[in-house]
Amino acid sequence: MPMASNGKPTRQTGKNHNFWQSLGHALEGLHVLYHLERNFRKHLLVGGLAVLVGIILRLTVNEWLWLTLAIFLVLTAETLNTIVEAVVDLIVGKTYADLAKRAKDVAAGGVLLAALFALVVGCLVMLPALARWF
Repeated sequence: MPMASNGKPTRQTGKNHNFWQSLGHALEGLHVLYHLERNFRKHLLVGGLAVLVGIILRLTVNEWLWLTLAIFLVLTAETLNTIVEAVVDLIVGKTYADLAKRAKDVAAGGVLLAALFALVVGCLVMLPALARWF
């Protein structure tokens, strides 16, 4: 991290200078998601269990495509929900605002839709795979 003339680290306010700096910020974002967002960890765990079951059931390439799409869609939706919550909290602070509530509720609804999609995909992929296994 660059240092100011007084010896204290400075905060970046401009654009990233290269790919590695961008990658570092992205990894820091994932670190924050994992450590501060309980629901992200839950979704990651459920996704990991789905992958484990998929390995055991020897899913086809097409089934893996659907399963990984569903897992990443849920994780992406949770990421966007976290962004909305942080920006809304930054803007309104501890003050109640109807539009802030609406934004947070809609973002949470997006996560719910993604999770329902993942559930449908999981059933459509895993049930036939289970039938093949037996």
